[in-house]
Amino acid sequence: MRALIKTPAGPMAPMRLPSLLHRPSLLHLPELDTLTIADVVGSVLGDNSTIRFTAYDGSEHGPSDAPYGMHLRSPRGLRYLASAPGDLGMARAYVSGDLVLTGTHPGDPYALIQLLSSDVTVRRPSAVELATIVRSLGWQNLRPIAPPPQEHLPRWRRIAQGLLHSRARDAAAIQHHYDVSNEFYQHILGPSMTYTCATYASEDTTLEDAQEAKYALVHDKLGLREGDRLLDVGCGWGGMVRYAAKRGVTVIGATLSRQQAEWAQEAIAREGLEDHAEVRFCDYRDIPESGFDAISSIGLTEHIGVRNYPSYFRFLHSKLRPRGRLLNHCITRPSNLVSEHAGEFIDRYVFPDGELASPGRLISEVHDAGFEVRHEENLREHYALTLRDWNANLARDWDACVAASDEGTARVWGLYIAGSRVAFEKNSIQLHQILAVKPTSSGDARVPLRPWWSR
Repeated sequence: MRALIKTPAGPMAPMRLPSLLHRPSLLHLPELDTLTIADVVGSVLGDNSTIRFTAYDGSEHGPSDAPYGMHLRSPRGLRYLASAPGDLGMARAYVSGDLVLTGTHPGDPYALIQLLSSDVTVRRPSAVELATIVRSLGWQNLRPIAPPPQEHLPRWRRIAQGLLHSRARDAAAIQHHYDVSNEFYQHILGPSMTYTCATYASEDTTLEDAQEAKYALVHDKLGLREGDRLLDVGCGWGGMVRYAAKRGVTVIGATLSRQQAEWAQEAIAREGLEDHAEVRFCDYRDIPESGFDAISSIGLTEHIGVRNYPSYFRFLHSKLRPRGRLLNHCITRPSNLVSEHAGEFIDRYVFPDGELASPGRLISEVHDAGFEVRHEENLREHYALTLRDWNANLARDWDACVAASDEGTARVWGLYIAGSRVAFEKNSIQLHQILAVKPTSSGDARVPLRPWWSR
């Protein structure tokens, strides 16, 4: 499972799982016309002493005392693996329960994903080798079958929901990911209900303290004071909205998830913040108010589409008063030389239509929209720690998460969070905060001479 891996308020990248059937190394295959399933899979795993593979046909590969294992339970799982390339086939087999991982908890398969990401090497089979595999597995196992119900439509079929990043299609994508159930998210995210990267003082900092520190960092970078007005786009369950409102800031939040908006409004009422805070179930583009002192965009940029960056940042620029500040917090790619699109697993199961760009591209777009960029920083190690804690919560509350959704959805989340953690650790993806200001026509930005926030 080769990991490369969010929302208006979670993670995303192209998570890469090494295909067990499409790109095996056949250097050690027996000289036979008929191969077992384990023969083919073993050619990928090699002589790794830490992983054992077994299949429903009775074949096996690897030592019996290996700390980790993979068991293919059924012909359906084989068809998933054989009929879809790489990460998508692996995800289908795992989400459906046809591929079982042992030695790790389904809520936290990090250790095995990290191992496979580091130790598995693959190459394309020759024509002769491929013919041997096909003959051995049988043509019937290469015919596609219906995917698990958790899978979203492929990109080419989403045109029925509208053009890419149209309002209707964006709403459908957000609802696919966020409208699982608020109870499900409460178990994973914890009391803060915050689905974005936290900031840790140390590896031992608790998730709740780290999320509080993240909101404090955003609040302080924006220079918010009592009486200021804040717009929080992609506000999720309203964590930033409520943090700022408790400090006398008047805040409007916007989310395309109805369940998020309802939960956030209930939390606002419960905490007595109605005079200062409001979360609206709407597209951020439908916010009519302007003249805000600050805008926070925490985890939304990943969903708007790279080609929409110019209009997005121009819109935010238009909503600020002169000398107003923008804090954009989002996942990025470390290079401009790779596709902005997510991998098949992430696109079908986690963040449909999600796209990522490099921090340089983001800074250029923010600059070209009329902002002056004052500061940026990469928090990717902090996101790896955040994901570590989400995985731990999911594993701890596994039965409750399954009850609040279904086992397949819980498996998707365990896989996605763990793969994302590996991706951040390996610098396959990053998390950047960009602070910008809307200067006056005379160039007045009214910011202190040196950074004014605490790290």
